[in-house]
Parts: sequence; structure tokens; C-alpha cells
Amino acid sequence: MKKLLVSGLLLGFGVLSMMAQSGTKSPYSQYGLGVLSDQSQGFNRGMGGVFQGFRSGNQVNMQNPASYSAVDSLSMIFDLGVSGTLTNFKEGDAKVNAKTANFEYATALFRVLPKFGVSVGIVPYTNVGYSYSTKQKVGNSSTTTTTSFEGTGGFRQVYLGLGYEFFKGFSLGANISYFWGSYERDITVTSSDAYVKTIAKEYEAEASSYKLDFGAQYQHKIGKNDWLTVGATLGLGHKINADANLLVSNTDTQTGLIAVTGDSIDNALSIPMTIGAGVSYNHNHNLIFGLDYQWMRWSKEPFPVVDEATNKFILKENYYTDRHKLSGGIDWIPAPMSRRFLNRVHYRFGGSYATPYLKIKGQDGPKELSLSAGFGIPLVNSWNNRSVLNVSFQWTNLSAKNLVTENQFRITIGLTFNERWFAKWKVD
Repeated sequence: MKKLLVSGLLLGFGVLSMMAQSGTKSPYSQYGLGVLSDQSQGFNRGMGGVFQGFRSGNQVNMQNPASYSAVDSLSMIFDLGVSGTLTNFKEGDAKVNAKTANFEYATALFRVLPKFGVSVGIVPYTNVGYSYSTKQKVGNSSTTTTTSFEGTGGFRQVYLGLGYEFFKGFSLGANISYFWGSYERDITVTSSDAYVKTIAKEYEAEASSYKLDFGAQYQHKIGKNDWLTVGATLGLGHKINADANLLVSNTDTQTGLIAVTGDSIDNALSIPMTIGAGVSYNHNHNLIFGLDYQWMRWSKEPFPVVDEATNKFILKENYYTDRHKLSGGIDWIPAPMSRRFLNRVHYRFGGSYATPYLKIKGQDGPKELSLSAGFGIPLVNSWNNRSVLNVSFQWTNLSAKNLVTENQFRITIGLTFNERWFAKWKVD
């Protein structure tokens, strides 16, 4: 009971931490649902985030719930992750640096029946967080206008996952999530002329819905010490029960009078259908290579915007574009049973490439290129040798023609507790 209470408190801490953090300062988070979160965890972030065919009884692979069936009957696995990011923004000759810190995820995994694993956890879906301004001269006069852009928010999911091995090598699983979040985006136009009106627009939406994700894995032994695992996932797309609201206020700075108008669109936001597949090769339990592909059908999802031609608040079609992502990575342990510490460390390398899901000013948004490396450091004491400290280093470049270029340097620390909670001690 004490251990379950501790797990509940840690998950609760994770929920509060995520609600308090935006996790980004990217100007790209002002579009759509925000910047998509990297839902990889400590064990696979250093290897490019591959997950489709990753199957292990010592890690929580929440991205493919079919993997839960691999957990053994004695283990209670708990995984926590935090990250720190340094980002360089560049537009023309202007450069700005920003720092962020974020609670990434909290997950747990245990077995309830033979070949039947259960997982619970909380992970981010998107992040919104930015603040910047632009200045523009009015005609040939000395008057300038300043436009300020600010936004906060993001979307999260708390999930319950089930995974069952139906027959040798073949498993199916599902994550059932409570999906919630909100964003608030403000645009304010002010003038250096004291007699000109100030115009402010406030966009906001709050979601409360569900999310369903399914996974499958088939593992086959192809040699004496070699295994091949094929994985696939499906995430359902649907509306997320979020009304989009627009509030416009005009302030006459000379008289102090404020005119306010508003508009709203019912059930305006949605998440896309997501399909992925991948394969992993495991040699002698000390070398794993994985390759993944994922497609997110964003192009079918509309988004609420103010139409430039009519100045009306509408649901715009073709706002997004489909996102394609390819990932690959390696996890290598020199000698898992060696007495030398460095021979038992996981060494990880990987990379990924993703096309944008946003359209900005009539063109595709930033493509994403990422390279990563990491370590899995075993934590050993007299009664436990299966817990791991995962450290990963990730460089990500986001770039698009005539738009802001971002270079991110991220360090992620994940701590995987793998305890034999359910072992029965026998005394002679």
C-alpha cells in the first residue's frame, strides 16, 4: 500500500508540474495546437525516438501499448523524465537565445495476469509558449506601431494502457487517455501616437476529451541469438470538444472608451489520425537497431482563424499539412553480464527527420532534423540491479524558407525504477 501511495504521489507531482510548464518559447507554437511534443522517453530518446518494434520487460514503451505484455510478473516499473533546452532563434541577421526546463513524462508498468501488462502515465501532446513583438513605421510619418504576440498553454494526456500476448510472439495493446488542455493567444497593436486606438485580439480554447491509441507487435526468433520485432500503431482522429473563442477590444487612448466584440466556433479543434510502423533487430540482448515511420493526417483537420478577405472568424480547411516522420537508432551494451561497469552501460545513437504539419503564410512550416546520443547507466545495489539512469543529448534543427530558424540543444534525464515489488520471500 505504501508503494502504491508513493507511485500515486509521484504521478500527481508530474501532473502538477506539466500543468505549470509550457515547455517551449518557439514562435511556431502560435500556430495550430502548438509545437508537437516529442513523446519519446529516457530509454529511446537517445536513439532517435524509435519505438514501434521496441519490446522489453525492463522499460515502459507507452508509444506502442502492445509492448506492455513483455513485463514480467515480479516487476513494478516507474519512469520519470525531465529536460532542459537551450534554443537559438535566427531570422535574418537577428539572433536570440532562450532557455526552458520541463517535466517530460511520468509512466508506470506492471503485470496483472500472465502475458497481460498494465501501464498508467501522463505525457504532453503539444506546448504553447512565446512572447515577441515587431515594430513598423506608418507611411512617411514619425509614428510607429508595435505589434505584440504572446501565448501560453498546451495539451496533455493521462492514459491507462493494456497489452496482452494472444499467442507466442504476437501482442495487441491499447492506451485509453483523458485528453485535455487549453491555449490563450494575444495580439496587441499599439501606436506611438497617443491619439490612435489600441487594438487587442485574444484567441482562446479549452479542450476536454478522450484519445485512443492501439498497437501491435510480432516478435520472431530468426537465429540462435537474434530476434526480429515488427510493430505498428494506430491513433484515432476526432474532435476534442473545444470551443474556440475570439475577443476583440478597441481602446481609444484619448477618451478611454473600450469597445469589445466577440465570436466563437463550437467544437472547433481536432486531433488527426496517426498511423505508424517499424521494425527492430535484437542481437544477443546487447545490440538493438530500430527503424520507424509515422504519418499524421493533419491535412483533413480544420482550424479556427480570422479570414483576411471577410474578416470573419471561421474554420479554415487546408490549414495543416500531413506530417511524415522517419526515425532510426541503435542501443548497444558491450557486455551485459560483465563485472566492469562501463561494459554494462547502454550506448545509444539515433536520428530523425520530419516534415512540417503547419502551413505558415501560404507555405509549409519548418521541417525538423534531429540527431541524438545517450547513455543508460545501471543503478546497482545489494537487492536491485535493474534500475537505470537514462541521459540523452539531442540537437534539433527547425527551418523553412524565409521563416525563423531554430537550433535546439536538449538534455533529458530519465530515471527508470525497476523494482521486484511482487516477489514472495520464503524463509526456511
